[in-house]
Formats: sequence, structure tokens, C-alpha cells
Amino acid sequence: MKVLVIGNGAREHAIVWKLSQSPKVTKIYVAPGNAGTSLIAENVAINCTNIKSLLVFAKDKAIDLTFVGPEAPLAGGVVDVFTSAGLRIFGPCREASQLESSKVFTKELLLSNKIPTAYSRSFSSYEKACSYLSRLEMPVVVKADGLAGGKGVTVAQTYDQAMAALSDMMEAKIFGEAGENVVIEECMVGREMSFFAFTDGKTVAPLSAACDYKRIYDCDKGANTGGMGSYTPPAFFTPELKEEIMSRILLPVIKALADRGIIYKGVLYAGLMITAEGPKVMEFNARFGDPETQVLLPLLKTDLLEIVEATIEGRLDKLDIEMEDSCAVGVVLASGGYPAEYRKKLPINGLSDMPSDILVFHAGTVASEEGEVLTNGGRVLCLVSKGESIEAARDNVYKNINRISFEDCQYRRDIALFNGRELCH
Repeated sequence: MKVLVIGNGAREHAIVWKLSQSPKVTKIYVAPGNAGTSLIAENVAINCTNIKSLLVFAKDKAIDLTFVGPEAPLAGGVVDVFTSAGLRIFGPCREASQLESSKVFTKELLLSNKIPTAYSRSFSSYEKACSYLSRLEMPVVVKADGLAGGKGVTVAQTYDQAMAALSDMMEAKIFGEAGENVVIEECMVGREMSFFAFTDGKTVAPLSAACDYKRIYDCDKGANTGGMGSYTPPAFFTPELKEEIMSRILLPVIKALADRGIIYKGVLYAGLMITAEGPKVMEFNARFGDPETQVLLPLLKTDLLEIVEATIEGRLDKLDIEMEDSCAVGVVLASGGYPAEYRKKLPINGLSDMPSDILVFHAGTVASEEGEVLTNGGRVLCLVSKGESIEAARDNVYKNINRISFEDCQYRRDIALFNGRELCH
């Protein structure tokens, strides 16, 4: 079977790595891919949002199945285009992808179906948003409505911070069209967690949960990023909590969409706050998370291709998804200056020195004409270790992390740090 994976990050490297383990897969193409995916698949120089060129390529190469990694092509309707052309593709359609691409749509869906979430108001007028904000007690959360690369959310502790976020989104338009509408919501208190499941629009098959770290610096200081590390499973992710999330959130939201004639097929990623009143939705993503995918897929025992095919064909109820009874921790190595300006094309040293029990997933990397691996993005690599405990996996990652180096490399030193409870997160 020939497979096309769309995307170029560490998430896509992990997906390619996992799909390559399936005995049914004979060839994998990645568009556009990175230096890591080129080692186990064939990279194709097509941007992930160039849907027309992706379709032409898939037809030309007689691709049997396409797997969409990032959110932008989903929001752009790549699934609708491929499906209309008679091609099999994994991911939700454009309408279903609104769970991620429009926070206004999602909030209305959640509130109208009494699915637990923070109280919020949506605004398309800057003046009205400012007026509403002036009447609120702090802290509040300000969100850009559309896709903003994981950076369009501000947890404002003060009125000035909230006003600055509003101005950046709606006046300065730092997120472009994504900030034309905003959501202002109450700031929930609790433990953050990402929960992942596959769904064919009828059956919801849970995968597992993970925790990620959005801020650039230790102890959750500094600017938001796409994610600086993650671990799975959280100690507080109990069978009872899993059942509550399924019954109160995931199953109801898939039904609510179906009631509107929207069939959601693919991965559903719920960003949750575990509050004193139970789990509440912070956001939904319409695809695998990054960097959570890098710690989840190494623990997946079931053939990923089998899950994908069952999802597309509407027979998830016939499949049991199995995970290893172990833990995983991933730490992101990022370019100096990220998430603001940073340099590219810096040589990466030590990739061949990593022990076999450390998985190295490439994100922002590119191979030079001489075959040297260079930096090519903000998040450069994600190093992952499995272990019998979170502590064991974490120790192994940090014990080996300095084997790899590039100029101005930065990473958090507190990923999955515990002392009876999580510190600084």
C-alpha cells in the first residue's frame, strides 16, 4: 500500500515512523517532510496547504491512502477535495474541522449542547470586546477565533494584559484573519490535559491522554509556543476520569455534530481543564497534537494503519486499540529566539550519537546538499524516551539530551518534573 503523509513537523515524522511499521505499507511519501522523514520515506516538495498539487500528486502516484497531519490543510478542505476525487484520506472534512478552525463555532456548539466548558462571549467588534472586558474581573482568557499555530491564546492576569491581547489580535492583526473574531472566556482553574481519540462519526475509540508544555521557559514563563515537551500518561488520568470525559464530552460532541449533519472522521483532540467540577473543554483540535503525538505513538501497540482504515470505513466498533503499559516523555529542542525571530541553517551535531532507546523525531530540519542536517524552524527536534515510570523516562531523556547540539539551542529543563506533584505546571 502506498501512503502519503501531509506535513513537515515532528508529529508527521512520528506518524511516518509508526505507519512504516505496518506490514501493509510498501511506500510512504511525505509532503513536504523534513530531514528525518527523508530517512524512512520519500519527501515531496509540495507545501501542505497546496491542495491542488497534493491531489495531482496523489493521483499520479496512485496513492492508496493519505494521512493529514497539520490543521491548515484540514481547514482548507483537503479531505473534501480528495474524497470528491474518489481518494481515501484520513482526517475530518472542512465542516467538522471547524471544531479547531473556529473557536466561535465550537463555543456555540458546546454551550448549546450543555457540554462542560468555560463561560464565554464572542466578538467581531473591537469596541464591543473592549467594553465587555472592562466589566470583567481578572484573570480572563482571550482567544483568536481561527488558526494561530497554537499561539492565539492569552491567559491575562491583568486588565492591561487582556487589552493588549485584544489589540494585538483585532487591531494589529498579528494572527491575520484568525483574529478578526475573538472569544473572551472565564479563566478555569485545575489541571490541563490533552485527550485523544479516534472516531468514525459513530464510534469514539479512546487512545490516551498526555500533558504538554506551551510556554517557552521553565516554570511556564515566557511566550506561548507550539509546545516544548510532553509526557504520557498523567498520574491523575484515572479510568473514572476517562469514562467521564467520554460520556460528558467526546460522545456528546460527536453526536451534536451528527445532529447537524456533520460526520466527524479522524482524530479528535480535546484540550481539557480538570476542574473541581470535573473535566471542561478548553479547546478542540481536529488532528493529532504536537508534541503529544511523539509520546503517544511509541506506546501504541495496534497497527496505526489498521486504525486509520477502520476509521475511514466506519468500523471502529470492530477494533480494539491497545497501548503499552508504560510511560513516555518528550523534550523539544528549539532554535534560540523562538517563538520570535530565530536563525536557520545551523548545523546539528550528535544525531548519530544517540542511544537506541532515545527516539529522535525531526521537526524544523533540512538536509544540505552535502547531506548535513541543518536547523530549519523554531522547533527543531523532539527527543523521546519510554520507561516504566514517568521519572525513568524523563531521566533517560535528560541524561542524553546534550549529545545533540546546535548553536543557540534552547530547551526546557522541567518537562515531566515531579516532586510528589508536578512542579511549575
